[in-house]
Amino acid sequence: MEDFLGDWRRTHYSTQISPKLDGKKVILFGWVEGIRDLGGIKFITLRDKEGLSQVTISRNITDSDLVAKADSLQKQCVIGVKGKVKRMKNAPGGAEIIPSELKILARAKHPLPLDPTGRVPADIEVRLNARVLDLRRPESRAIFKIRHVITEAIREFFHSRGYLEVTTPKIIASATEGGAALFPIAYYDKEAFLAQSPQLYKEQLASDFEKVFEIGPIYRAEESNTTRHVSEASSVDIEEAFVTYDDIMSRLEEMVCYVIKVIKTKCKKEFAILKKEVVMPKRPFKRYTYTEILEELKSKGVDIAWGEDITTPAFRVLSESHPTFYFIKDWPTKAKPFYIKPKVDDSKVCESFDLMYGWLELTSGGTRVDTKDLLTQRLLEQGLNPSSFEFHLNIYSYGMPPHAGFGLGLDRLTMVLTGRDNVRETILFPRDRLRLTP
Repeated sequence: MEDFLGDWRRTHYSTQISPKLDGKKVILFGWVEGIRDLGGIKFITLRDKEGLSQVTISRNITDSDLVAKADSLQKQCVIGVKGKVKRMKNAPGGAEIIPSELKILARAKHPLPLDPTGRVPADIEVRLNARVLDLRRPESRAIFKIRHVITEAIREFFHSRGYLEVTTPKIIASATEGGAALFPIAYYDKEAFLAQSPQLYKEQLASDFEKVFEIGPIYRAEESNTTRHVSEASSVDIEEAFVTYDDIMSRLEEMVCYVIKVIKTKCKKEFAILKKEVVMPKRPFKRYTYTEILEELKSKGVDIAWGEDITTPAFRVLSESHPTFYFIKDWPTKAKPFYIKPKVDDSKVCESFDLMYGWLELTSGGTRVDTKDLLTQRLLEQGLNPSSFEFHLNIYSYGMPPHAGFGLGLDRLTMVLTGRDNVRETILFPRDRLRLTP
């Protein structure tokens, strides 16, 4: 039978248990990570959100009721421990807890579907099916602690540079970028869609606040079943008035380097768990035009006609000579969304860029169309009905400044910075074409 929390409240986390607290009374809560029974003495490893601590029970001096409770424990039971700290060189942090009371707050049903210590490997699908247990693995916990710091650093970066954080609608009336990758939903008596991107709204907000950013979900009905595609992703979007794509590329690489500087400082323990070293990239990042990339690929035996998309196998060839961050800019206009501005001197090419990491695209951005006539023309060129975008086109009658921006995949950025091979590793509860639970 489980105990009640009652008036017990945590006094310390596991990482605060140290020899300095020798003799002090403490209360800890957490999960049973491990149990070692040596006959006369039992060691319980308690895990909380900060780390591990050791609870030591000596059968010949500990209350028999407490010993009986300890003997009934299994891994992943939720417990509370009240006791005194004792110096112990071999214990985590150099100290252990000698319990006077033990509460069993919840029991775990065995056998567990996977080993949450990570000592027994499991396929990613097995892990995702029991995601809450998987998130107790040291590697998984490290990934999401790093992701938290990445997100925090991105916010710090933009806040310190005068950007306003915004939240845009995720239920929209028409496609942001066209195409078929849309999730239609029933919206009362109308059809609506989940937002593919905050693109049009952040452009409009740049005409009010000049510099805006958003960190939020985007939804794309991806048919691709790959290690980098999901149906619900997190995106970092910015839009800024009175700049061009050259300025935005500089802003983006500055942000990436700032994030790396922060996580290298704050996440040393997590990177040690992942056995991953993060290297600060050199600035400025290399910038290649689409045409230059095609020429390089051709020299490597990969022939892509000008105007065609660059395939994943081709990007993998590129990654052999470009293993870290680099830009591909000046893409064919027809290959980019309607809101990207064509170059004035050559309308076949647009002021666009992708930030790559090896073979993986992390970011897409560019200078935006800033006149109503040109935007209408671009919509028609891509087979879209301007009347479906009337609410957006009207904004151009109110004074739309020149502006540019980008959308960065937060999941993919976390993926490369933590050295993961599958983007699902960096999403708490991933959604893709085949997965809707848990």
